[in-house]
Amino acid sequence: MSTTYYIMILFFIILTKNNINFCERAEPWQILFQDSASPSMEGIINLHHDLMFFLIFIACFVLWILTRAVVMFSANNNKIPSSVTHGTFIEIVWTLAPTIILLLVAIPSFALLYSIDEIIDPSLTLKVIGHQWYWSYEYSDDFLLTDKNVSFDSYMILEEDLELGQLRLLEVDNKIVLPINTQIRIIVTSADVIHSWAVPSLGIKCDAIPGRLNQVGLYIKRPGTFYGQCSEICGVNHAFMPIAVEGVNIETFFKWWLNKQEISSKEYNVSKTTCKLPANFYTNK
Repeated sequence: MSTTYYIMILFFIILTKNNINFCERAEPWQILFQDSASPSMEGIINLHHDLMFFLIFIACFVLWILTRAVVMFSANNNKIPSSVTHGTFIEIVWTLAPTIILLLVAIPSFALLYSIDEIIDPSLTLKVIGHQWYWSYEYSDDFLLTDKNVSFDSYMILEEDLELGQLRLLEVDNKIVLPINTQIRIIVTSADVIHSWAVPSLGIKCDAIPGRLNQVGLYIKRPGTFYGQCSEICGVNHAFMPIAVEGVNIETFFKWWLNKQEISSKEYNVSKTTCKLPANFYTNK
């Protein structure tokens, strides 16, 4: 019976392998995280699930202790109240036990925190500039040796201009296009007030502070469109600063790059020989 059960699960996974719909945006009545698209977000979700597993046991234990104390030491069961004010052993236990638990939680937490903060040999750099109330993006790398940089502003599409199937308060006129399976460095700053560039599916939330450059590493594992919003109250239109990141393969990325630079694809063949790419750009595929 158990073998048949696992065979059915495996068969279902094979059938739905190419038809999986990922949760890449907020859904009505959503409780859990959006589906991860980066190692950072995978680590955050796994740490959350591991901590919740132990939290359930701790909550049940504390509830049992409270219930037992209320029942056993009620006025009906204890006509003469106890005169005990403290117990050395129990106080040592309830001090050391939470300390040990917190130390065990701190080890994976700090490991994840430092791994997220690590920038691993980036092949592409994206600069993000926050404004009231829109985002500006700059691709500073000149892969095609054209002496041209790609930069543009990204505004939210108004509700009356949305097309069928587009998302209210999340769609933008210019999406960020980034290659998948590539180490990317994102530099975040602001031109006016404090903003925060946050994309939940990618596990990124980086403050944009005027006069300061913050950086965060990104590695997109699968294609898709990932949505986020400004996560720092920055004024009256704070809610209207959406972020849309489109993850594509490397070839599609360079075709988009050529289109942004208004260069004919016939003039530049998107290949290893014509693009000035870092050595690890193609080896990460």
